[in-house]
Amino acid sequence: MVREQRENGKQEIAYHARPFVLCGLPLRRPPAGELIHRRQNGKFFLEVVAHPRYGLPFGQDRLILIWVATLAVKQKSRTDHFQRAAQLLEFLQLPKDGIHYRRLIQGFERIFAASIFFGTDEQRVGGQCFDWARFHFFDQMVLWFNRADQQDSGSVPRQGNIITLTEGFYEEINQHPIPVERQVVAGLANAPGLLDFYVWIVWKSWTIKATAVRIPLFGPKGIQAQLGAMSYSRDKRFRQTLRLWLKRINLFWPECPVELSHDGQFLNIYCSKQSPAIRHGSAR
Repeated sequence: MVREQRENGKQEIAYHARPFVLCGLPLRRPPAGELIHRRQNGKFFLEVVAHPRYGLPFGQDRLILIWVATLAVKQKSRTDHFQRAAQLLEFLQLPKDGIHYRRLIQGFERIFAASIFFGTDEQRVGGQCFDWARFHFFDQMVLWFNRADQQDSGSVPRQGNIITLTEGFYEEINQHPIPVERQVVAGLANAPGLLDFYVWIVWKSWTIKATAVRIPLFGPKGIQAQLGAMSYSRDKRFRQTLRLWLKRINLFWPECPVELSHDGQFLNIYCSKQSPAIRHGSAR
């Protein structure tokens, strides 16, 4: 279905926020009491500071960020409106049951209560230049969830569910939307690391200026650190994981412009500005 939609130019585009493509959120629930998450990607850095009551966003919480970024881009507003909680689950093709509703509520709580620092540290002639932004994700949330998603006019406002993004977060999304295929996001919804890798490939292959680039797998500038996949502590294990991830992505995207180098130390990424996977969007 994904391939057919792409070939016919009928694929549905979703959007992600640049900070979380450059520097991933935690893949798994962080240990209790761990309230700061830091990642570095070249000159870019991301720091997420959690509320002690709710903890850090992790795992499938990144799906909420894709959902709100998609609404913001398509509605052209930092105030997202949607009528039913089930719309989010339908968008991601997740079961509409009590477990997934509770996960959504908890994810929204973690995201709403967290704040992020995102920017660059650059060495300039004569000194160091700092370009940082600090913002929360949302200014306001009015959400009406229940297990069966039964909403009636007597208990739910006519405007439905409302999420107001902070001005800083909205401007970041508005200026740098990262387009991805909604059906692929749904297909990878239960694999946060693989989803991050897919979105990163789409962004990187679109934005490189050369015909091809080589990205190291390991080290401070390596893809392992960028994706937040440090839990794959052994180099061999991470390399095996990447091979499996690439096979899975190739099922959705046979023309995926990435391959593992023969020595297993680099990813070779080729420019894909003509890629049908993102021809209806622009990663800026």
